Amino acid sequence: MRRLVHDLLPPEVCSLLNPAAIYANNEISLSDVEVYGFDYDYTLAQYADALHPEIFNAARNILIEHYKYPEGIRKYDYDPSFAIRGLHYDIQKSLLMKIDAFHYVQLGTAYRGLQPVPDDEVIDLYGGTQHIPLYQMSGFYGKGPSIKQFMDIFSLPEMALLSCVVDYFLGHGLEFDQVHLYKDVTDAIRDVHVKGLMYQWIEQDMEKYILRGDETFAVLSRLVAHGKQLFLITNSPFSFVDKGMRHMVGPDWRQLFDVVIVQADKPNFFTDRRKPFRKLDEKGSLHWDRITRLEKGKIYRQDLMLRHGWRTGAIIPELEREIRIINTEQYMHSLTWQQALTGLLERMQTYQDAESRQVLATWMKERQELRCITKALFNAQFGSIFRTFHNPTYFSRRLVRFSDLYMASLSCLLNYRVDFTFYPRRTPLQHEAPLWMDQLCTGCMKTPFLGDMAHIR
Repeated sequence: MRRLVHDLLPPEVCSLLNPAAIYANNEISLSDVEVYGFDYDYTLAQYADALHPEIFNAARNILIEHYKYPEGIRKYDYDPSFAIRGLHYDIQKSLLMKIDAFHYVQLGTAYRGLQPVPDDEVIDLYGGTQHIPLYQMSGFYGKGPSIKQFMDIFSLPEMALLSCVVDYFLGHGLEFDQVHLYKDVTDAIRDVHVKGLMYQWIEQDMEKYILRGDETFAVLSRLVAHGKQLFLITNSPFSFVDKGMRHMVGPDWRQLFDVVIVQADKPNFFTDRRKPFRKLDEKGSLHWDRITRLEKGKIYRQDLMLRHGWRTGAIIPELEREIRIINTEQYMHSLTWQQALTGLLERMQTYQDAESRQVLATWMKERQELRCITKALFNAQFGSIFRTFHNPTYFSRRLVRFSDLYMASLSCLLNYRVDFTFYPRRTPLQHEAPLWMDQLCTGCMKTPFLGDMAHIR
C-alpha cells in the first residue's frame, strides 16, 4: 500500500511551489492600486538573523545588571532553532505552546522553560481538554488577559530569553512569580529597543545586518516609474530610517516617497483618531505648526486614522524556507502516506475483531510517528508556523484575516507586472472535496461510508 502511495506521486510534484511567488488570500488587481505604503523594519529593510543573538544577549544582561536576576542566567546563549513565530505564552502557567486556528493546543508543542510538557499534563492544566477558552486568548493584536501571542520577528529572542530564564529558575528550584518574571523579561527586551541599542548595532554595520537592499531599491524605483505614489510609515525614529534607506537606496531616497511618517505608534495608527500629525526637520526636532495637508519631501510624526480602502500585503521571511521543505520528496511522501493512513483508519474502524484492532493500532502508531517526523522537518519543537498536524495555526488565521497577499520578501513583487491580478484558489471545505488522497488509496470515493454505517441507525 505504501509503495502504491509513493508511485502515485510523480517526481515533478516535489517542485511545484515557487518560494519567490506571491500568494493571495483575496482577489486583488494591482492595476487598482495607485498608492503603496511600506513599513520599514522587515519590509523595506530585511534584517539578518545575526541581529537576534545581539538582542537576546543585551536583554539577558539587562535582567542581570538592572533587574538583579541570578548571574547564572548569563550561561545561556541564543538558540535560533528553539522557537518559531506565532506561539502563545500562558503567563500564569509559564507555558510556551502552539495553538491552532480553533484555539486547540497542538500536543507535543508545549514547553515550560526548555523542557517539553507531557501531553497528559497539558490537558490536565486546561481542565481535561486541549481547548483554550476564548476569554483567556489574546486578541487579534496579540494582547490578552493571561495568554500572549508572539507575532513579530523581533519576538524570537524574547521567547528564547523567557524560556531560558524559566529554565534556570526551575532547574535550580527557585520560587518565582510567573507574572513578574514575564514582565521583567518583556521590559528588558523593550529596553533594548527604547534605549536605541538595536539601532546602534545596525547603524554601525549595515552590511552585516541589512539584507537585499538592492532589491528594495529595484521595487521602489519600478513602482515610481509606473506612476505609483509611495509612502513610508514606521515606528522607528527618522535618523535610523534615514541611515538605512541611504544605505539601500541612496541619499535621494526621500524623492521616491510622497509621504514619510515615523514614530507612528502602530497598530494604534490605524485606529486612534486623537493624535494629529506633527512635522519634523531632518534632525528629528518637532515643529509646532498645524498640519492641514501632507507634503511630499516632508517628515511627519504621530498619527491620524486614515479611512481608505486598504489592501494589505504581508512579508513572511519564513515562507521561503517552509516552501523549500514542502517541495522535498520526504515531505510529500510522508504527508501523502499520512493522508492514506487517515483514510484507512476511518474506513476500517468498522472491523472490530482482534486482528483488525491490532492492525488499526499499528496504523495509528505509524500515523503519529509520521506526524512527528513531518513536524520536525520545520522545527523540532514546534513544527511549521502555518499549520498544526491538520489545522491552520492561529498565526495562519491572523494572516488570512489581515492580509490580501503574502510573500517571502518585498522583491517578490519584481516577478509580476504592475497590473497583475492575483486570484486565490478555491480551497475545498471538508464536505466539498471530491477526492482526497486517502480516498484514492483506499478505493473509496464517498464520505462518510453510508452503506457500511447503515446498521448503526
